[in-house]
Amino acid sequence: MAGVVDYQALREQTMGSGMDEEAVTVNTRALIDKVLARYSGEWTTLRELIQNAADAQATKVTIRFETLPSRSVPTPSSVDLSTKLRHVLLNHTLSRLLVTNNGEPFGANDWSRLKRIAEGNPDETKIGAFGVGFYSVFADCETPFVSSGKETMAFYWKGNSLFTRKGRLPADHSTSETCFMLDYRNTTSSVPKLLSLCQFLSTSLTFVGLESIELWLDQWNLLTLTKKTAPGANVNLPSDVNPKTKEGLMKIVGVEHQSAQIDAKWTSIVGWTPVTGTQQSQHGVGNGEESGSSTQSLRSFFSRLTTGSSHITTAAKKAAQEEEAAQKAIAEDLGGISQATVFLRISTVNIQTYVAKSLAQELERATKKPPPKHTRIAILTSSYDETSASLSTISGSSSQKAAEIFSSVLPTKNGRVYIGFPTAQTTGLLAHISAPSVIPTVERESIDLNARYVRTWNVEMLRVAGIACRIAYAGEMAELKDKLARAMSASGNSKVSKENLEKVIPAAVHVFKQYTYQESTPSSQVGQIIEEAFWTCNQKASIDILSTRGVLASNDVRLATEDLSFVEGIPVVPDVVMKEAKAFIGKLQEFNLVSDITTSDIKRELEAQALNERQIIEFLTWAGAKVSSGHLDGAVIQSLFDGTVATISEEHSGSLQGNVLLLGDVKTFLNVSKIPSELPTPHYTIPFRLTRSIPRAQLEAFGWEELQIVPWLRHLIEMSGAQARSADQSLTTNPTFAAQILPVLSKAWDSLSQSSKATMTELLTPRTVIPTKFGMRKPQDAYFASVKLFDDLPVITGLQGVKEKFLAALGVRKTVELTVVFDRLLARSTSLEKTSESKWSHVDLIKYLVSVRNDIPSEDITRLRNTAICPAEERSDVKQGTIKLYKVSELFEPKSELRALGLPILHWPGLYTPSSVEARFLTFLGLRPFPSVPELIGIMAKAAVTDPTLYDFALTYFIANHYNNGYAKFDVRSAQTPFLPLQGQGLSKLVTPRNCYTHETASILGFQILRRDLHPHATKFGVVEDPPIVDCANVLIHNPPQTRGVAKNIFGYFAGRLNEIGSGGNLAEALGSASIVPVTTSASVSGYTSEKPQKVRHVAPKTCFLGDTQTYGNIFDFVDFGPEANSFLLKIGSKHEPNSVELAQMMVNEPARLLKILGTDKYQNLLRRLAENSSGLKADKALWKDLKQSPCLLAYREVSTSAQKQAPDDDDEYDDEKPAIREYLLATASQTILVDDIVSYRVFKDDLLAAPQEETIENFYSSLGAPWLSSLVQSDIRKGQILHDQTPAHMLRKLLIERSRLFLHDHDSDAVRRDSRWLEANLKVQTTATLSNRRTLQGYKAIFTTKLTAALEITGKKEATLFIVARYDLYEVSKALVNLLLKRPKPQDVLALEMILGTALPRLRAKGYNVDRILRQQAAESRIAENARQRELEEERKRMVEQEKAGATSQIQKTPKGKMNGTSNIDKTPTVPGAFAPDSPEESPQPNPLTLAQRPKKPNFSWQSLINSVGLDNRNPFSQQQADQLLINGSYTADQSSDHPPPYNPVDPRNPKQPGHQAETVTAPQQLQQNLVSAVQACRSHDSSVFSKPQTNVIKEGPSYCDSQPGRDISFAADSGPGIKVFLANALSDKTAFLSANVAGLNAFASLLRDCGSIFPMPPQSLHIFYDQHGSTIAFNSNGSLFCNYRFFTQLHWTQWQNAEMKAEAAVYWWVVLCHELAHNLVKEHSADHSYYTESFVMQYFPKMVAKAAQYQAMSAS
Repeated sequence: MAGVVDYQALREQTMGSGMDEEAVTVNTRALIDKVLARYSGEWTTLRELIQNAADAQATKVTIRFETLPSRSVPTPSSVDLSTKLRHVLLNHTLSRLLVTNNGEPFGANDWSRLKRIAEGNPDETKIGAFGVGFYSVFADCETPFVSSGKETMAFYWKGNSLFTRKGRLPADHSTSETCFMLDYRNTTSSVPKLLSLCQFLSTSLTFVGLESIELWLDQWNLLTLTKKTAPGANVNLPSDVNPKTKEGLMKIVGVEHQSAQIDAKWTSIVGWTPVTGTQQSQHGVGNGEESGSSTQSLRSFFSRLTTGSSHITTAAKKAAQEEEAAQKAIAEDLGGISQATVFLRISTVNIQTYVAKSLAQELERATKKPPPKHTRIAILTSSYDETSASLSTISGSSSQKAAEIFSSVLPTKNGRVYIGFPTAQTTGLLAHISAPSVIPTVERESIDLNARYVRTWNVEMLRVAGIACRIAYAGEMAELKDKLARAMSASGNSKVSKENLEKVIPAAVHVFKQYTYQESTPSSQVGQIIEEAFWTCNQKASIDILSTRGVLASNDVRLATEDLSFVEGIPVVPDVVMKEAKAFIGKLQEFNLVSDITTSDIKRELEAQALNERQIIEFLTWAGAKVSSGHLDGAVIQSLFDGTVATISEEHSGSLQGNVLLLGDVKTFLNVSKIPSELPTPHYTIPFRLTRSIPRAQLEAFGWEELQIVPWLRHLIEMSGAQARSADQSLTTNPTFAAQILPVLSKAWDSLSQSSKATMTELLTPRTVIPTKFGMRKPQDAYFASVKLFDDLPVITGLQGVKEKFLAALGVRKTVELTVVFDRLLARSTSLEKTSESKWSHVDLIKYLVSVRNDIPSEDITRLRNTAICPAEERSDVKQGTIKLYKVSELFEPKSELRALGLPILHWPGLYTPSSVEARFLTFLGLRPFPSVPELIGIMAKAAVTDPTLYDFALTYFIANHYNNGYAKFDVRSAQTPFLPLQGQGLSKLVTPRNCYTHETASILGFQILRRDLHPHATKFGVVEDPPIVDCANVLIHNPPQTRGVAKNIFGYFAGRLNEIGSGGNLAEALGSASIVPVTTSASVSGYTSEKPQKVRHVAPKTCFLGDTQTYGNIFDFVDFGPEANSFLLKIGSKHEPNSVELAQMMVNEPARLLKILGTDKYQNLLRRLAENSSGLKADKALWKDLKQSPCLLAYREVSTSAQKQAPDDDDEYDDEKPAIREYLLATASQTILVDDIVSYRVFKDDLLAAPQEETIENFYSSLGAPWLSSLVQSDIRKGQILHDQTPAHMLRKLLIERSRLFLHDHDSDAVRRDSRWLEANLKVQTTATLSNRRTLQGYKAIFTTKLTAALEITGKKEATLFIVARYDLYEVSKALVNLLLKRPKPQDVLALEMILGTALPRLRAKGYNVDRILRQQAAESRIAENARQRELEEERKRMVEQEKAGATSQIQKTPKGKMNGTSNIDKTPTVPGAFAPDSPEESPQPNPLTLAQRPKKPNFSWQSLINSVGLDNRNPFSQQQADQLLINGSYTADQSSDHPPPYNPVDPRNPKQPGHQAETVTAPQQLQQNLVSAVQACRSHDSSVFSKPQTNVIKEGPSYCDSQPGRDISFAADSGPGIKVFLANALSDKTAFLSANVAGLNAFASLLRDCGSIFPMPPQSLHIFYDQHGSTIAFNSNGSLFCNYRFFTQLHWTQWQNAEMKAEAAVYWWVVLCHELAHNLVKEHSADHSYYTESFVMQYFPKMVAKAAQYQAMSAS
């Protein structure tokens, strides 16, 4: 396997093999071309040459393009410079490029590296690293030439190889400059775009050490660039910046700031854009003409595409017009000179590196130089002032092109990473970063972030760049801070003013935009790394930024998202900065370097100063908005209020202490709709003018509450006490102030809760708060102005807008107290009496009270109700005397019916009108219009004894006025006093409504019935129709009926109340279980009924039945009380007939009685019923257990005559038997057997108790545990010797398969156990000498032996063998097979199968069987078999004739004379397996057969000894056949009539090693697997230059694994179980022992080959097994007969055969072998054609092989 290969050992073995080594060769031209393909930049050659100059410490570089004149356009004769330049630019072509520099001349090492690719510059301070940059010259030049110092070097090609040759300069040509001469390969190239080239050169001068670059075109100087740098100023590292990188590889140790300027002077032609004849000077708007210069931006180009020519914007038109004017001015003076200067700021950091040794080694391996210990990174920016200064230095006719020339120098759009020269990588910010020690990719266009160790170095360098940017930013902010300080000093301000900020904000915005990071390209990682380092290199989480209080640390500055004018001291970012530098501010927030204004900031500012009224209003407004938006909660707002102090003007201080408002003490606010703002308020209430514009919801969100009336009143009362500021604000003493307060309280009265009203009443009642004409009075001492009964009452005065109900609630009186009235009236009456005037009566009093009804207080009303003030009418039955006064509620209205009832009537002189106001007032005081129900019941109870007439009147009054007087609302049924008469008993006995009923049938149960004439009014008296059903049931249970008639009536009564009983409830359960059903039993003597009276017994309804008594009448109690009564019994548990559970329970308890009563037939019917409901019986586990254990099952024993009891002979088993006597008994399930083997039953019937032979009853008995007879009988089939002649067996097997289809055709598929297809695949038939069956009955010690002619033996799920004798009986054959074919065979099935087997097909057809298909199939099979046989014979005959002709001469020469004249035996062995013997009719005449004496004698051993020696037994169906084959073949050499190949020499001519006695070992699969893995690993890419042939293990089977020579020395030995012939090597000594030891393996191998062969498909007869002890032949093809070596199977697969994976692997192995051998049927030799056909076989049948392997896996899983 690949997982265990030791590749290290293989490598060491390869290195020590001693084979030739070869150097790797390189195609130089191809290598250079591939390297140049990586250089995608435009000016790659110039960049590399300028870089070399910088590495050589040069200060000046001169670039000169030399041109060739045009061959078609003549040179103009004009001497005008513009004309000449225009001609050269438009018509000349490039011929040569000269690049010179004044750097150090080349040394020996430099010359050496120049001619070596990829060696690079080992100096870590130099930019060059890979050693391939110089070779960029080959992009345009074929033979570059280099001159430096006194030496020269020329390059030239020989084929694909590059060569160099050095030379020395003559003394007169010696120079200190280094020159690169590059002759263009193609001389048709035009002059390059000058503006683009100038842009590149200006950018190249930015960071390199050069000071000047000149560009020449022939003799004209087109551009001169000069860089001037001021001396650097060392500055200290900012203290808040961490100089170390994240991984600690680098540290910034120094910082230097310096200023630089680049001066540019150029010829105007640099900015000129040539215009061809087809181009127009103006834009073609709307006409589709092309316009504009070729240098127009892509944005303008795409804009025209997207918007269309008709939609060109005004700005685009203006830009085009400006460009046209500029080109026109340039074209007029192409030789004119223009110049410009740009000013730059460079911040350089010095870096110390700390590189581990391992990393340094890896970096040196990658770059060919060690990493530097010291390096530098520079940051180039342009400040706001420097940018402005650059714009003022431009002059010349083409000065407008200055911005384009310096477009890449100034990082106005994006910054780039410089590695000596600008790369394609942007920085993501508006600053260039020079990092010469960053390792680029080979083409130097981007930074290498892929290589493992290089990535680590470059990431750290980029982090240093980020820190350097942070340091540069800190320098910018420090300068900004100084500038702001100078502005403050000039203006004389101690704090930053708005004017000071406006002067520095533009510069601050410029800085912020410079260091705002965007996505870098092409690698976004570069910008991300730099940005991360920039923002995370803090020592503390802060960075300097501009605020309204100057340049401060960001953690001290806040972002103001809104105007907070009430806290002006918090430093915030100016709004202009927030708007114009939004992205930078966003980064500050993202890295948590700045935060919004917090409540802590506001609280701190509020605590530091006192607010005025304007500020406090603004503060409250802001707080309200925050609360309403959910940004702040009430708790936070309250914390802000706690420290806030406001100053209030004195005229508005109100109740405040002085003029100071402590906002934290405020708890309430004022609602002027309830309390006017001018009235005094508590000190904890905020003045209304401060909250006028704030919504109520916001005030409540502060935690403040509205000032309620009650607290405000408390405050006023407290003010009226000792704390009153003045008497003018005293509620209890100042009527005017009270007149202001009471209207407010009155207005709020209706909206107050009851508790608030009570509190207010409690506060005002005990105090003098009501102004009256006699001064301030308490409310209860004051009267309304409407009370004029007496003149000296203190009535209210001076109150306006006060509600009467408010004053009344306080206690102000509208009436005079009754005491006063009584006293004054009595006093007046006394005085009048003395003056002969009458006294007031109760009528006068009522009339007065009616007049002041609405003003009488509630307590006076109560007093009136509880005072006896009215007399009653005189009654004749009451003794006259002093007039007695009654409470009004004790009297009744003056009505005649009430007088008849004897009730006390109100004495009212004159006519009493119920509708008068006096009557209504009396009713209000309690005068009663009618008596109550209890009073009427009392009257009736007394009158029943004393005055029957009064009783009847009262009863009639109750009925007549039941609804008018509302008596229906009274629960009369709950009355405890008896007052109702009973039916038939007069008034002698009265009962309560609960003790009588109206249903007269209930009297049967002893219940009392209401008098019949009152039944229509029963509901008015609360009398129900029936007694409670539970009471009725209890009566029935305790007093069951004694006669059928009574029971019928009672049960009929209950039947009418079935809905009250319910089903399944407790009541139904109690009634059903109680013995309430009377059952009569008559005494009987000897089965005759006696004439004596019947005896009554009571049974429970659940135990009696209502159905037909014919079947179970003598067992169970059956009753019939009529349909109505029966319905009641059914409701409480009675059934029409017993269910299965009840029957089973009866059968378990009294089986003998049940059998005696029912008899055997009905008992069997009972068993059938139980069997049909066995599922319900199983639910009752206890009952089911009793059924199993109780002797309740019906069984029978056949009692034979004395002659029948004798033991039967062997031959009379099927003789006619006389009818036996069946004796039926009751037995348990275990004692009963189920007859499923009638033969065994006939043998053992005297000892058995058999169940009734009925399928339903048998299944029921079986579920109870009754055993089947077949499970008790053990059959021992004893077989004799297997006969040599198996012809009867073969014929019978064919007959069985054929006729089984007819037999099974009439059976349902559910009844069939195995069909004819199964028989055809798995049934074997063998003929034996004798057969007998020894039956043993388990548990009974009974044994019986019979002779058989047929017996079936099943050895597995798919193996069955039918043994027969020579003269077999078809009946016994049918009896043996019917159990194999059917699940539940019947005796008639045996007879049917016997008839089908023994009847000819025509006869069967006459009987109606469809046999035509069988006849047609037989005929077709015969024709197919005959045709196939004839074809094979013809092909074999042709091959044999050809073989004999080819070898006839040599055979005659080698054959001895004796054999040629026929005196000796002829060898009958065929030449190949499957060929006909020489004695076949086609080959030669039939010779005389050998006599028995002439045949070789068989070994002298018995059949049993052979069985024991070979290891075969009768249980293996294949063992019998194999043993028979062994007997037939004898010693395997006596009879050679079968297919035997010719003799064969076991010595392989290619391997002359002699074989030993042991079997040769095949090559281990692991060695072959290693070879296969090596072959896979040897695969290579097509562009790889070296192919290493894999080393392989020796596989000895390789050369001859399908050699057919072993087929010449093997002989047929036996047939395997699956039918594949087995051949053994002739050299094998003991073939019998070999077969005995390998029976299982041979059978398994044969089955495997059959499965593999079925995939194609191919006839199994074409497959053979052979075995040899030596050789490397796995398989061979002998003229279409395929032979597979058993030895390879045993050693490769047999040891792990039980493993499913091994079976699948073996199947694949031998399937591929068969593919190989099948290909030999098409191509004999091993050739490409043979390989093609082998692979075709594999491809064609591979899906079937996959399915077959899956079957092996599935069989193993199952």
